[in-house]
Amino acid sequence: MKQLLLFLFACLMLTACGETCYNAPQPIIFEFVNSNNENLITNGSLSPYSVTEENQNNIQLTKTSDDRIILENVGAYNGTKNYTFQSALKNFNFSIQSSEFKGGCDGYQINKLTFTGIGIDVKDENGYYKIILE
Repeated sequence: MKQLLLFLFACLMLTACGETCYNAPQPIIFEFVNSNNENLITNGSLSPYSVTEENQNNIQLTKTSDDRIILENVGAYNGTKNYTFQSALKNFNFSIQSSEFKGGCDGYQINKLTFTGIGIDVKDENGYYKIILE
């Protein structure tokens, strides 16, 4: 019985050491509103809209059930990348600064998000960014 337990323990240790895991950066979620706090996707005034990165690749966007936008697959790099948001209503630029972290799993974390543009106001809400377009 002792040998069986030692064998199982050794097998567990060998398989645990060989596993790798990866943590993707937290998602970036935007909500676009006007100065009256009306959602601009819901009322249709923002469409069409898109996000491109500095090398002109389009970023995949997912619209949520509450008319927010999730930016897919951003932040998995070391350094800073510049992005452009384009819509029928307004265009603006933003940058994402990310870094690699090592913990129990490898991965990336978004350290800073910076917005630039005339006529926008951004509020860091609980889990998303509320972008107020004037």
